[in-house]
Amino acid sequence: MAGTEASIERGAIAWPPLIEGTLIKRYKRFLADVRLKDGRIVTAHCPNSGSMKACCDPGRRVYLSFHDNPRRKLKYTWELIDMPTSLVGVNTQIPNRLTAHAIAAGQITELDGYASVRREVKAGKNSRIDIFLESPDRRPCYVEVKNCTLVNDGLATFPDAVTVRGQKHLMELQRLVADGYRCAMFFLVQRMDADRFAPEDRIDPDYGRKLREAAENGVEILVYDVHIDLDGIRLGKPVFYDLNFFT
Repeated sequence: MAGTEASIERGAIAWPPLIEGTLIKRYKRFLADVRLKDGRIVTAHCPNSGSMKACCDPGRRVYLSFHDNPRRKLKYTWELIDMPTSLVGVNTQIPNRLTAHAIAAGQITELDGYASVRREVKAGKNSRIDIFLESPDRRPCYVEVKNCTLVNDGLATFPDAVTVRGQKHLMELQRLVADGYRCAMFFLVQRMDADRFAPEDRIDPDYGRKLREAAENGVEILVYDVHIDLDGIRLGKPVFYDLNFFT
């Protein structure tokens, strides 16, 4: 087990106590069977709706958190998988939290200097954007955060499955820019083995096209990786991106 709040620096997130196991299989998107070190097999919640290509190999070491909540059907949550070149964060709830913490801690140069950092803010009639930044001396800024775990030979790509919802977010950000707001699309690579990023046009060409369109229309593109270990996760360094890598 690992993870204590006291050992985690400002702007980072500590894991709850982690339980080691071996992945048997992931199925129905949100379920994963895991063999614990004591031999028991448990079914864990997989908080990731993507395909999880390149980070869900059976037989890999994984780490779960345990939640003794009587309202929960599944007591375990899958948090990490140990891949050959990096630990990988599975939980898609982490990127929004981590990015907001990092902004508040002044760790993202491009988004530094805002007095207020709010999460899950309504934008328009039927949508919410992950982070909203305000300050008296500058334009308000909307930041949409996406979790990236698909990495091959150092190239991180997003998405790992067709995402109509992601495409709608890009359209919403463009509308907000036209209304006078600053907007940023923030890709968090939740692993440590990527040195470049590109939209995954081979999986979702419409998303790649709309991302390039958003960039042309004033939506800023930011890509960062993380430092991740069994104590916690913190923001890493900016990652070079090429929006036309596959075009």
